[in-house]
Amino acid sequence: MKRFFGYALMLALSTAPTFAAKNAQSVNFAQDMKVGTTQLPAGSYKVTWAGEGPSVQVTLEQNGKAPVTVPAKLVEEKHDRNSYTVNRIGGADQLEVIQLNKVSLVLQNPTASGQ
Repeated sequence: MKRFFGYALMLALSTAPTFAAKNAQSVNFAQDMKVGTTQLPAGSYKVTWAGEGPSVQVTLEQNGKAPVTVPAKLVEEKHDRNSYTVNRIGGADQLEVIQLNKVSLVLQNPTASGQ
């Protein structure tokens, strides 16, 4: 019986990275933009998300720099390619949606007062 639990534990630990990788993809931002109040330079980012149901936490990380985490709404839908949507607010591009292979992440960015 102990041997069975040992094998089950090893199997669970070896498959954990597989499940984690399912909620991570890369996206390339062609221009500088803001996420909330944080300025992100153009470049390639690792996008990960965690959470249950439609409410998730999205983390954007570029080459080991300090990650940016924002709340988002996860919408399951297929896309042919990774892309993103920005909105010009106060002279700056604000990241609003990240479209990945099987999901869209609608970011919950704080907006400036009066908008």
